[in-house]
Amino acid sequence: APVSGEIVEPNVKLEDEPALVNQDPAEGGWFFTMKVSNPDELNDLMDEAAYADYVKELG
Repeated sequence: APVSGEIVEPNVKLEDEPALVNQDPAEGGWFFTMKVSNPDELNDLMDEAAYADYVKELG
């Protein structure tokens, strides 16, 4: 896993509405909240803009 930690709360809405993951990923489609063990690991993740650039490069 790219980030170490403990899952604190799953998004139970996804059980009934799995399409939220694609329809509203930033608000209603999140998978879980977590308590991060090592916050420095977050520095290695891409933000939304970096991910969009990465996808464009894939063609």
